[in-house]
Amino acid sequence: MTGQGTIVHVGGYTEHSGGRATGIVAARRDPDSGELTPLGTVAVTPSPSFLARHPALPVLYAVNELSTGEVSAWRVAPDGGLTPLGVQLSGGVEPCHLAVAPDGRHLFVANYGDGSVAVLPLDPQGMPGERTDLVQHEGHGADPQRQDRAHAHMVSPDPGRGPLLAVDLGTDSVYRYDLDAATGRLVPRAPRVRTHAGTGPRHLARHPDGGSCYLAGELDASVTAYELTADGTLHQRGRVEASERTGHVQPSEIAVGPDGRFLYVANRGVGTVSVFSLAGQLPELVAEVDTGGEWPRHFALIGPHLYVADERADMVRVFRVDPATGVPAPVGEPVPLPSPTCVLP
Repeated sequence: MTGQGTIVHVGGYTEHSGGRATGIVAARRDPDSGELTPLGTVAVTPSPSFLARHPALPVLYAVNELSTGEVSAWRVAPDGGLTPLGVQLSGGVEPCHLAVAPDGRHLFVANYGDGSVAVLPLDPQGMPGERTDLVQHEGHGADPQRQDRAHAHMVSPDPGRGPLLAVDLGTDSVYRYDLDAATGRLVPRAPRVRTHAGTGPRHLARHPDGGSCYLAGELDASVTAYELTADGTLHQRGRVEASERTGHVQPSEIAVGPDGRFLYVANRGVGTVSVFSLAGQLPELVAEVDTGGEWPRHFALIGPHLYVADERADMVRVFRVDPATGVPAPVGEPVPLPSPTCVLP
């Protein structure tokens, strides 16, 4: 079986960010065993630390996490090869996350270094144009080292008609924006959602039912559960610890399984993935699984498999998820890949 459905792309840190990757790697995925076979670097580009796909076109986007931030775009061939479409400035410093609007007409970018959110229009071929807006977050948080200023870390478009959610680690906030599709500008929706001081919110996971979401706190190793209303209002239900391990825990990626029964959180520092049941009001820990590395920066759930990118161990680890318990078990040997930071199905 070949084609785009079995191709996975992996982003990573290059020498520009102290990493060992050379760009974006393609790998073939066996849908039955989950095995990944690396096909080599298919795009030489600086520090493509996060990747996203167009919802309708064979186009892949990457942030280039540089002091002068960039966004790159490629057309994707069936064999995973990438043909450059173009590069645009992100308008900020060290972009770390990006996402495409559900209608495929705009690209949103989180600039971590200076805490700004950019909007780039996409033409009918998926090519990004010059940015139409740049919104600057202001303020700081309780941690003088990590929260000295705003640090936008994720942009999460609503799959329906609700506002864009922008997660900011530096200001302990989730900002809400409506997109004016005609002008490509973001209209702030007040008030912003403030987390507990020192949370350092990193990534947000939406439940497939659209009625709730979960926020990973990088700085206090927490998971905060929210009710999510149709207008994008977040009402906090409560907080739980992301890990039961001792040591310095830094949660990274967070995601809800496709059937909505389990929540997954990767924990850097202790090298685990926590599995929570979502049967109750708050997530309840059912297992915490060792990944075999120390720094699981990102993961992707693809079919019955979980793919964990360990940035510092230079590997992607493959797990099979038990459909009844939600608990992943390792499959085969780790796949050696340099400084992987994002796995994109």
